Amino acid sequence: MSDAPRRCWWCGDDPLYTSYHDDEWGVPVHGERELFEFLCLEGAQAGLSWITILRKRDGYRRAFDDFDVERIANYGEDRIAALLQNPEIVRNKLKVNGFVKNARATLALYEQGRTLDEYLWEFVDGEPLQNAWRQSADVPATTQISEAMSKDLKKRGFTFVGGTICYAFMQAAGLVNDHVVDCYRHRELKRG
Repeated sequence: MSDAPRRCWWCGDDPLYTSYHDDEWGVPVHGERELFEFLCLEGAQAGLSWITILRKRDGYRRAFDDFDVERIANYGEDRIAALLQNPEIVRNKLKVNGFVKNARATLALYEQGRTLDEYLWEFVDGEPLQNAWRQSADVPATTQISEAMSKDLKKRGFTFVGGTICYAFMQAAGLVNDHVVDCYRHRELKRG
């Protein structure tokens, strides 16, 4: 009999993945830089596994000025060309350009007097949604809220923000508690 706590099925036993599961996934995030990072990295994951992005996260932080929105918004063609040669990140031109577009869209939000924190958390009325999934098959890939978020983000100029990506973002950034009920983190995050 193992003394290890019960965790969600998806993190397996990779130490990097279990650490991410235990310490980050589903914890409510309100920092501007952190929210921007999660939004961009979820988009970078499109078509890949999250562990691929997680293993490259430090490389992304170095390559993209620790997700400084103003700096990224000002990247020009030379900087983008250099990023596309950087083996520390996924070298996909659309995704790299997507980070720049998302930074510019975030600055436009700021110019309207809003923060990314206020804007994104409005979709869940400022409080994490508490789900009670019993098994992996119960967890949806997208919801009405993530589809609404996707539609509005796209209208504002964000990219790589489809409904499924938005839901993965909501799970990661704690807008929703999607740890399954027998996972020890479900109870901890439900208590707040």
